[in-house]
Amino acid sequence: MTFNLNGAEYIELIKLLKLLHISESGGHAKMIVEEGEVQLNGQVEYRKRAKLRPGDIVKAFDNEIIINE
Repeated sequence: MTFNLNGAEYIELIKLLKLLHISESGGHAKMIVEEGEVQLNGQVEYRKRAKLRPGDIVKAFDNEIIINE
């Protein structure tokens, strides 16, 4: 799936997880990042507020999200 920034410079990782309903809540989003369940560009990402920019690829559970402009 893709996520469009619609002119924004970036989106924070936990906000993306909440917006796409990958997590049930903000607290759940933080928990799955802290537990190493999320990858950013092929690496496990532990920064909850990692700034996602166009071209980044996020993997969480069975979801792959490509960040577009």
